Amino acid sequence: MTEPFEPQGADPQPREKAAKRRRLGFGARLRAYFLAGILVTAPISLTLYLAWLFVAFVDDSVTPLIPARYNPETYLPFTIPGLGVVVVFVTLTLIGMLTAGYVGRLLVRASEGILARMPVVRSVYGATKQIFETVLANQSQAFREVVLIEYPRRGIWALGFITGHTKGEVQNLTTDDVVNVFVPTTPNPTSGFLLFFPRSDIHVLDMTIEEGIKMVVSGGIVTPPDRRPPEQQVRKVIPPVIEAEQRVLVDEREAG
Repeated sequence: MTEPFEPQGADPQPREKAAKRRRLGFGARLRAYFLAGILVTAPISLTLYLAWLFVAFVDDSVTPLIPARYNPETYLPFTIPGLGVVVVFVTLTLIGMLTAGYVGRLLVRASEGILARMPVVRSVYGATKQIFETVLANQSQAFREVVLIEYPRRGIWALGFITGHTKGEVQNLTTDDVVNVFVPTTPNPTSGFLLFFPRSDIHVLDMTIEEGIKMVVSGGIVTPPDRRPPEQQVRKVIPPVIEAEQRVLVDEREAG
């Protein structure tokens, strides 16, 4: 049987690639299948494992506090997973219902008055309460926008989250419109730096808070997609460092 006619100068690479695919051995296929299985099961297994650790921690902390006569595990030959989580949810809901009434508000004011007289406790309680009220408020703008800033020097960019508008003495000491920016660390986003940036020096990104946190935790491995229109993706908004420095020098010469 004769070989099919090929014109001179034809690229032999497609045939070579097809031959390599046919020569793919059993070991290579087994490794590919194994890696595919890891990619499918690892995220699900890790998520379930972390959820189980959280439920077990709450159960171990709350279940021993339930009186034996009210604990259903006393009458059952097995433990009930998630019992502590249910108890915490019901307890917090009942506390919220009680404090919404007139008597509940009086009790809260009385307890806050007692805590306000304690030297160290009042500072911790006041700061914690203000943080929770700011973050959980519906009108709060904390952690609503992901921004790109130049940190720790020009030409090096970092991902940050706007936590609010700067107020008080910090804002009054500068003529710029300053914004509070929290710059998290990798891979632990709960630690980081609080920086006060002029609004003109920050660049708001289209990615969501969840996507920004994923990018920080993964160290840049997980990159969110660019949802901007194609015409905006090809246009560079931020000038190079050298060009920016030249503009600064020109502005300083003109000002001088």
